[in-house]
This record gives sequence, C-alpha cells and structure tokens, in this order.
Amino acid sequence: MSGHSKFANIKHKKEKNDAAKGKVFTMIGREIAVAVKEGGPDPANNFKLAQVVAKAKANNMPNDTIERGIKKAAGDASGVNYERATYEGYGPGGTAIIVRCLTDNKNRTAANVRNAFSKGQGNIGTQGCVSYMFDEKGQIIIDREGCEVDADDLMMAALDAGADDFSEEEDSFEILTPPDELENVKKALEELKVETVSADVAMVPQNYVSLTNEADVTNIERILEFLDDDDDVQEVFHNWDE
Repeated sequence: MSGHSKFANIKHKKEKNDAAKGKVFTMIGREIAVAVKEGGPDPANNFKLAQVVAKAKANNMPNDTIERGIKKAAGDASGVNYERATYEGYGPGGTAIIVRCLTDNKNRTAANVRNAFSKGQGNIGTQGCVSYMFDEKGQIIIDREGCEVDADDLMMAALDAGADDFSEEEDSFEILTPPDELENVKKALEELKVETVSADVAMVPQNYVSLTNEADVTNIERILEFLDDDDDVQEVFHNWDE
C-alpha cells in the first residue's frame, strides 16, 4: 500500500478535530450511547464499546467524561435513540464513497448526505453499490518516528497476534487485521509499549483512484467537506488517492 499514507490523513483530521473538540466529543458520545445499548456498559465484555473508548482516549476525551457517557447510556432508557445508517455512492472520476452515520432522524440525514454528494457532482447509489470495492479490516496506524521497536520485530509481533498484513510508509506503519483480531493485535502492541495513532475497524479500499482533473479534485474535496461538517456523519471511507 506504499504511497497511500494514512498517517498524513489522520494527522489532518486530528488537527481539524482539535479545533472543534466539542463536536468530536458529541460524535463519540453518540457512539458510546449506541455501543452501550447494543452490548452493555462493560468494555471488557463489549468489544464495540472498548473500541469507542479507545477512540475517545485517542481524541483526548477525559476519562470522567467517558465514564459519565457510559453511565448515562446504561441508565437512560428514555434517552434519544440513535440509529445506524450507511450510504454509498460515487464521487467524481469514478471514486467510491461510503458514509456511516448515527442519527435520530433518518430523513434529515439522508437529505443532508444526498446534498453533500450533489454539491460535488456525485451520486448516491443503492446499498452495496460500492462496498464490494472495500474490505472490512481492523486498521492500526503507528507513528514511525515515535516507535522505538524495530520494524521487523513489530511486524512479527503483529502477525503472531493475528494480523494479516503489515506495511511501512515513510512516516508510519500500517497493520491490517481481521476485524475480530483487532483487539488481540492492539494488546500485543501495548505489551511492547507501542502507542497507536488509531485502531479502528475500517473499510479499506482494494484499489485507489487517482484524480488528474482539477475540477474532480475540487468536487470530491467539496463532498468530503460537507460530510465532515454534518453532525450525523461518523465515518467516511473513500478510495481517492489523495
């Protein structure tokens, strides 16, 4: 996967998130609420909640805020019920985009996502229209500069723990795992005192699309910007080679 640095994109997102922590914390709070209602309030017995807690900590959410969110979701049966909604579509130049949302109003969310695609000359498609171009994988990103473990030792530790791919970029290491092995691999890295920039289940493109037309680049950036500004949108995956 050389040439497709995830770390640069994550750093960009984090810089943007740092300027809008209130929004980020609200989004993660929704994920905590849904994870608790689906699998209970104990991260040790709720893998999805454990993932969300790890994401919250990576975004510098205070521990007491996380704990309050879990307790509130566990005891608030009459609270707002958020639903998962996934949209798939095409951006300019044949790019593929998957949008995952948590919403309390699917009509509003669908209209907003459709509008975002339209603003960038894209189109919403049917369920499954582009997801076949992606593989669902556990994805761990490590800052290469901050990692004191030798690359070969890191690779062997990850593979022994259940990873199925390891790649080196100029500024980062990327480890891909089956979704159900993500936590095992992450724990193995923690034992080596390796800090991760991110560790999530992601939709990883099988192939990337390069855009050479300036208008296409402007349009896909417009789509992604509108989606990023939507409070209902939790995750966006695409195969544009940025």
